[in-house]
Amino acid sequence: QVQPVESGGGLVQAGGSLRLSCVAVGHTFSSYVMGWFRQAPGKEREFVAAVNWNPGTTSYADSVKGRFTISRDNTKNTVYLQMNSLQPEDTAVYYCAADHSYRISARLVDYDYWGQGTQVTVSS
Repeated sequence: QVQPVESGGGLVQAGGSLRLSCVAVGHTFSSYVMGWFRQAPGKEREFVAAVNWNPGTTSYADSVKGRFTISRDNTKNTVYLQMNSLQPEDTAVYYCAADHSYRISARLVDYDYWGQGTQVTVSS
């Protein structure tokens, strides 16, 4: 079991960058797929990116490919989301989630544990 806790959100101008961090407290962090999702006002929560226990395997939503990078450090129980070239449409609450699986999924229902979220606001 893991409990994700996000940090690093904030206000940034369009074209800027932010790095989100998620510390997952638990004894078996390295055996979880870790994902980032986001939810904009009035919209459904959507997949952003995920990385499996083998840090070389990642997946991204088309909307963030080439701009966002997900990575993890199993020694620190931490997953990161580096967000570059941010646009106003990236404004959302960003959630970190853990899936006790070896296979990356973009489906919300596959993730067992969720953080409280961190707000990212991109001004134009």
